[in-house]
Amino acid sequence: MIPQDPVMLLSFLNLKLRDFYESLDALCEDLDLNKEEILNKMKQIDHTYDKEKNRFV
Repeated sequence: MIPQDPVMLLSFLNLKLRDFYESLDALCEDLDLNKEEILNKMKQIDHTYDKEKNRFV
């Protein structure tokens, strides 16, 4: 289960992306997450996925 609070989710996602996954697509596929839902939740707190940095900024 992933955090529901957007700020906690941000921390969770960036940690996973940094330590375990080469891309957001790989993370979503492995954890069976809806990529669009993740992107929309992060947009709520003004963060977007930076593909080159492989993190939400």
